[in-house]
Amino acid sequence: MLIQIIGVGKLKEKYLTLGIQEYAKRLAPYIKFQMIEVPDEKAPDTLSEAEVRAVKEREGERILAHVKSEAHVVALALDGQLWSSEELAMEIDKLGTYGTSHVVFVIGGSHGLSDEVLRRAKQRLSFGRMTLPHQLMRLVLAEQIYRAVKINRNEPYRL
Repeated sequence: MLIQIIGVGKLKEKYLTLGIQEYAKRLAPYIKFQMIEVPDEKAPDTLSEAEVRAVKEREGERILAHVKSEAHVVALALDGQLWSSEELAMEIDKLGTYGTSHVVFVIGGSHGLSDEVLRRAKQRLSFGRMTLPHQLMRLVLAEQIYRAVKINRNEPYRL
């Protein structure tokens, strides 16, 4: 199984990079795991609605350029479904068994995801009503994917 996380923007904080590398190493015996970064759109702090939409569209094009036609796309979005770790594990297991062996989780930039990316997604996932920095979300998601793999294999979770 191939699981990818596509995130907008370059990860700058070393502790986040090291954390993701650790989970990638832990996942290596079980699945192929990839983290893909696409450049964020440079824009001023204050934007009109039309400018925000244009930024999301340009970032969305960059995201979709990395999504293969056979991939099952899960968009992280505030209006998505709330899954427990066990429910995420069941979804991954179900997809690997009956759906596709290629799953892509998409994390937008500071303005969110474009409508085109959201339309391409088969599912929307939310980690709650709190807003988390999109760079931190990559580490949280990598940890949850690792946890899901361990749950599906009935193996103990190690820190």
